[in-house]
Amino acid sequence: MAVIVLCDDPQGLLGQIKKGIASGTIETWLTDSDGDFIHSPKQWQNLAWFRPSVQQDRLVFNILGNRDIRMSKVTYGVYHGRFIEMLLTHFDLQFNRAFATALAVQGDWVGPATQRTSSNP
Repeated sequence: MAVIVLCDDPQGLLGQIKKGIASGTIETWLTDSDGDFIHSPKQWQNLAWFRPSVQQDRLVFNILGNRDIRMSKVTYGVYHGRFIEMLLTHFDLQFNRAFATALAVQGDWVGPATQRTSSNP
C-alpha cells in the first residue's frame, strides 16, 4: 500500500511538496516532526501517515497505520486517492506517473493484525 511517483528529480519534488504544505498552498496535508505526511481533515487525522523515501527515479510514500487499529480499506483508499489528487493538482508537470499498490509492500505498516503483502513494484 504505497504511492509511487515516477519522476526525474525525486528529491526536488519532495522539497516542493513540503514547501507547498509549509506555505499553505496545499491545505489538506501536513508534515509531522518525522517528516511524514498526514491528511489534515479532522476525520482522517491519526489514522495513517505517509513516509517518503527518495529513490533514483521515484518517490515512494509508504503508508503507516495507527498502532492501535487495523487500517480499513476506506482509510487506505482516501489516503492514497487524495494524495495522488494533490500531486496531480499541484505538481502535474514534475512527474511522469503516480500510482498506488493494491496490497501492503515492504515498508508499509497497516495495523496490528496479520498482514498480506505483495512484492515491491
